[in-house]
Amino acid sequence: METPEGQINNHRQQAALNFKAFLLKNSTDTNLNLYDHLARVLTKVMDERPQNAVDVIEDLSHELKRSTLPHVQSTLRDTPPATATQLLAEKQKTLFSRGGRDGGDQEDELAGVGLGQEETQKIFLALKQLVDTQPLQHCRLWGKILGTDGNYIVAEVEYREGEEEEEEGAEEAREDGEREREAEEEDEGGKTVEMVDPLPKSTYKPPPVVPKEPPHSGTNKFTYFVCLELGLPWFRLPNVTPVQIMVARQIRKFFTGRLDAPIVSYPSFPGNEANYLRAQIARISASTQVSPLGFYHFGEEEGEEEEEGARDSVKENPDFEGIPVQEMADSLSAWVHHTQHILKQGRCTWVNLAEKSNLDFEEDAEEEEKREEPDEPEPEIGPLLLTPLSEDAELSDTPPWSTRVSSHLIPQFAVAVVHSNLWPGATAYACGKKFENIYIGWGLKFSGEGYTPAVPPPPQTEYPSGPEVMEAVDPSVEEEQALKAALEEQQAALEENEGLDVDDDEEEEDD
Repeated sequence: METPEGQINNHRQQAALNFKAFLLKNSTDTNLNLYDHLARVLTKVMDERPQNAVDVIEDLSHELKRSTLPHVQSTLRDTPPATATQLLAEKQKTLFSRGGRDGGDQEDELAGVGLGQEETQKIFLALKQLVDTQPLQHCRLWGKILGTDGNYIVAEVEYREGEEEEEEGAEEAREDGEREREAEEEDEGGKTVEMVDPLPKSTYKPPPVVPKEPPHSGTNKFTYFVCLELGLPWFRLPNVTPVQIMVARQIRKFFTGRLDAPIVSYPSFPGNEANYLRAQIARISASTQVSPLGFYHFGEEEGEEEEEGARDSVKENPDFEGIPVQEMADSLSAWVHHTQHILKQGRCTWVNLAEKSNLDFEEDAEEEEKREEPDEPEPEIGPLLLTPLSEDAELSDTPPWSTRVSSHLIPQFAVAVVHSNLWPGATAYACGKKFENIYIGWGLKFSGEGYTPAVPPPPQTEYPSGPEVMEAVDPSVEEEQALKAALEEQQAALEENEGLDVDDDEEEEDD
């Protein structure tokens, strides 16, 4: 018969076996058991015998567990970084906060150009956001200029009367004041130096600067905003100057998509990419903004005796009935320019620089008498407004325009399309009483042949090498002594000759 002590031992052995079986139970996730893991931990402690084992037992256990687990991706991960698509969606989310339109005009797609329905919808919402943030009277999509690193969405706007920002004018006035102050300081400095040591004054007079056209006229008739990415803020481009247009005609540069990027070229461009972009927009608009014949007219208030060159603005003709699509596709005479031509001065209206130079430089009365009156320059006159496209000049045997009908299968829905060959990417379409212009391209003009940069001017000639401008070498002591002896002999010979001449004169008097 088993004793009570034996029964207790058997019970303990059975409990130990049950607990060991529990420890040997494998995990359903890692297929490991606690018994083997504890054995490995104790074995590692006995092998390494670390100091303060009780403090590092957790780290040892974690390290052993991680080494035995297969290298699989943990379910506890950090939040992955946002993708470019997600970031763009966050930027464009504000565009859809107020909703938009479900449909739209499809004439641009019929014309063979367009930005796609999705991008067009986003551009419409971005333009609506611009109208909501600026006091604008008129706003339209001018086009899209492509760049190497980014593209520009361009909007053409007009401010309401009295609502335009005056920061630019104030800044220009400030700059003019600073220039005048600097000129006065230079004059005062020159007068001070003249009292001590007069310096030669240069007679060079720089050529007069062509003045910039004021806002709401000429090349600055409209204001332009650009958007680098739909959903980002719009940036206002500065007004363009004549010198910027003249230099832009001599260079060819791809846009980068960064408004503050410098323009490295020859001739040197006065400004950064924002100014170059504004100059190219002015050139493209002046050459490719066209409309059907009769849509605009000069108005009844324009007198018949008024000079044609003074007509610098047009207005819509309420009596315009439209031109058949086929007729507009067959003849360039049915299309006219409704934007002023840019002259060689970089302006739409010619300015007499001779009068400006006479006012800027004051001369004395004597100099005015000696100065010959310069010949009066002949005013430059460009193509007038509402000139037909048929009068545009060709470039390298390339016609300036190409016309077509969007479709011959459904003529009732077709539109007349005209493409510019001088500015690839400029397109206009017309249908009935409706027309539109758009530009989608790289912002470069067709040159007709390989582009060759301008050659720098030849360097200035050096001074002529001669004894009058060359510095003499210092003589040695022996040379100085020999020169001194030669001069003394020469002086003695002169004195001797003078004495002989005096004796001869006395003898002649005695005779």
